[in-house]
Amino acid sequence: MDRLPPPPTLQDASRALWLATLSLMTAFMQTQAPAHRLLMARRIARNFATLREQECFSADCRNRFARLGAHWQRIADRLQGTPPRWRVLLQRLGLT
Repeated sequence: MDRLPPPPTLQDASRALWLATLSLMTAFMQTQAPAHRLLMARRIARNFATLREQECFSADCRNRFARLGAHWQRIADRLQGTPPRWRVLLQRLGLT
């Protein structure tokens, strides 16, 4: 009688998401189309947001995921043409 393998754990799923995110970052570097790069950067940022919430990673690792997520969100914003927050603030203050 064949036994089914045990279902994957949250740790296994999180590790798979981390590996998929690394693959997306590699694909991002090899893609030239701006629209595709924007979509990939958004997905990478969302993946890091998900990873930073997973308790199966250490606190230090989750902090790194948070920083990486913010970095990729800035890349997505730049590709979309969204000005950096500091520039918007300077404009609101009338300094530019």
